[in-house]
Amino acid sequence: MPEAVSIVVIDDNPGSLELVSAALSHADAAVYTASSPAEGLELVRKHRPRLVLTDLVMPGITGLEVLEQVVRFDPLIDVILMTAHYTTETAVAAIRQGAADYLQKPVKIALLRERVARLIDVANRRKTFKSSAGETPQLEFEGLVAASNRMWDLFAMIERVAPHYRSMLIHGATGVGKDLVAGAIHRRSRVGGKFVVLNCSAVVETLFESELFGHVRGAFTGADRDKTGLFELANEGTLFLDEIGDMPLQTQAKLLRALQNQEILPVGSLTSRKVNVRVVAATHHDLRAAIAEGKFREDLYYRLSMVELTVPPLKDRPEDIPLLARHFVKKFSHEFSRKIDGLTPRASIVLGRYAWPGNVRELEHVIGRACMLADSSKIDVQDLPEHLIPHHPPGNADGASPTSLADHERSLIEEALRAADGNQSQAARRLGIGRDALRYKIKRYQISS
Repeated sequence: MPEAVSIVVIDDNPGSLELVSAALSHADAAVYTASSPAEGLELVRKHRPRLVLTDLVMPGITGLEVLEQVVRFDPLIDVILMTAHYTTETAVAAIRQGAADYLQKPVKIALLRERVARLIDVANRRKTFKSSAGETPQLEFEGLVAASNRMWDLFAMIERVAPHYRSMLIHGATGVGKDLVAGAIHRRSRVGGKFVVLNCSAVVETLFESELFGHVRGAFTGADRDKTGLFELANEGTLFLDEIGDMPLQTQAKLLRALQNQEILPVGSLTSRKVNVRVVAATHHDLRAAIAEGKFREDLYYRLSMVELTVPPLKDRPEDIPLLARHFVKKFSHEFSRKIDGLTPRASIVLGRYAWPGNVRELEHVIGRACMLADSSKIDVQDLPEHLIPHHPPGNADGASPTSLADHERSLIEEALRAADGNQSQAARRLGIGRDALRYKIKRYQISS
């Protein structure tokens, strides 16, 4: 636990209460205990803790009612429910209502400490980002780099549901990183098996069943040996079905049966095989519209969408652009053995005002190209693709450049001031210069404040 925290534990079982409070005792943690929900809620109001752990079944007020009142009092307080009657469905339902986690009794001490430490770590990193001044710190979650609240809300939801889900649906435009999100879910679930990927848009329709469920020798022409399907390969792990909206209807029906029964029937076999697989599906399609058009099975949609996550497009989280740009500069400068350590202020502004229809993937390709072309230690505007740079009026009749360097600098400063609503400190940070330097340039170019 990286900083001092207060924790309230509510349980009407004295033995369980003592066990949990002792497990969480720490030099930097203050643990308050209550043997009744009413007493526990009073402690919450008095101490406003970082974390509340509560039993689910208690006399008078249930754990879900405690959760509801805590969330209403302060939605930033994380609540972990504990119960001896654990099911995946009730765990996901509790998390949908705002629970941070859901643990089965008797609680394993090591697991409890790990889950609590993770929740506090995520909260501390978000707090560090929000309180930081100047340059945005490097923030990373399971390989995903982000600074925006929307992405860290997504990371917090992954943290909560990953240990419990059986199937999950990820929405997001092409290029936002749905595959990276699926990988993060797999790693946070702590399952022992592999992370297996199938891109549904890249499979020939007649081969879908063989890819998913395998086949036996002689099942069809060319099947000269047994083949293990991806479901079996992902046993005790995670199967990621990318672009599931492109899966044929016939295969959707067989996938639904495999999800419901956790068993598969290889093509040409008479014997089904049991599997234990978590399935993460992703799509950029509107599956509800596809259902209305008869292109996607409604029952499969509801089976997959027990948990739904949406990855926001890059244009909706512009604060992530400079962070991602630095991340890709570091990646490609190492990959290409180039000594590139960042972008010029004007190149950063060009990136910041582009709409990024191709999302993070497009930004990655742009930075990779720039790292190959740059002839100095900084990526500049001329290293970026032409379609990123705003169109300027044609040059003069004598062939002179339409704008001088001074005109371009003035334009960049005006753009930064508009983006910062006139706040000179924010504009200076966007430009990568000091506030005094910005004031000098504002005066030099006679820019209206």
